[in-house]
Amino acid sequence: FRGDVNQGPAFAFDQLQRRTFNYFWETAHPVTGLVPGRFPTPTFCSIAAVGFGLTAYGVGVERGWITRDQAIERTLVTLRFFRNAKQGPEAAGTSGYKGFYYHFLDMDSGARFKTNELSTVDTTLLMGGVLFAQTYFDKDDPREAEIRQLADDLYRAVEWPFAQTRKPWISMGWTPEDGFIAYDWKGYNEAILVYLLALGSPTHP
Repeated sequence: FRGDVNQGPAFAFDQLQRRTFNYFWETAHPVTGLVPGRFPTPTFCSIAAVGFGLTAYGVGVERGWITRDQAIERTLVTLRFFRNAKQGPEAAGTSGYKGFYYHFLDMDSGARFKTNELSTVDTTLLMGGVLFAQTYFDKDDPREAEIRQLADDLYRAVEWPFAQTRKPWISMGWTPEDGFIAYDWKGYNEAILVYLLALGSPTHP
């Protein structure tokens, strides 16, 4: 990257943006839209990375790196996967529960990876990307209308009060094996995002 810096800060920043976009565009699973937690070593999906990816696709359109049609198709693949992913209290074979999703998912099946937690903050970061897509794809086009509907369905499905095991706080997570994590979201940190999305829910505020 040092060579890019020698060509000027603006060039270096543009290259950083493009390479960051390429991470999401090139590593996402073609069937599920899931984005890995790291690269190039094989890994599981991080649902937070999916949320960031959903925002990156719109940025890619605005920068001219991909077409709007390409972004639409990738976004639809991703949102359809999450809308149709199996939810339930079982310890294996599901992607989430009560509208929340496990922090890490198998890249191929989309099911919970090993024994990681149902994550409130990572679901929040995923939903941030989902809601970005709902706002960005605003054209009078049946595919963009489907994006908006899928996004609405996903956001409405998150049952925020489920995670309020120690009201008024929201727990950091839950597992089928052990129940709720003993810590809650508090303070001037990612908690702000969690509570904003929870407060704004049209179905489960």
